[in-house]
Amino acid sequence: MERFGVKSAPSRNRSKTALYVTPQDRVTEFGSELHEDGGKLFCTSCNVVLNHVRKSAINDHLKSKTHTKRKAEFEEQNVRKKQRTLTASLQCNSAAQTEKSSVIQDFVKMCLEANIPLEKADHPSVRAFLSRHVKNGSSIPKSEQLRKAYLPDGHDNENQLINTEDR
Repeated sequence: MERFGVKSAPSRNRSKTALYVTPQDRVTEFGSELHEDGGKLFCTSCNVVLNHVRKSAINDHLKSKTHTKRKAEFEEQNVRKKQRTLTASLQCNSAAQTEKSSVIQDFVKMCLEANIPLEKADHPSVRAFLSRHVKNGSSIPKSEQLRKAYLPDGHDNENQLINTEDR
């Protein structure tokens, strides 16, 4: 057929998905009903992930009974809680994480200034005292982790000194 210049009919097996549509494009198209986070499209009132590629899937969800029911409940609550991806949640530093880090840094600084070896933090009575009387005191790690995570320069320098003394 090609030899005579006759072309075959176009293939009807092609997918009708929008290949270059992003979740953010769908958010601008549908408004406040949807939100995007981490490359995923979420229904704001239902907190479910939607397929952003197929517009018909989004329309079907928005017309469904469960969506209309959840949307009514969502509007009654007047609370806008948006579901987030795990990576976005882990990147967010909460007040507790910030306070925990502050307590650990203050503890290490106190030990260094008072010339108290970090190994003393591993003693059971010290652990009991910290967990009982210090807010977030039970979150203070063992001495090995304190050395590696909170004194990285000193720990590296100490290892270099040990290696040079062995030679």
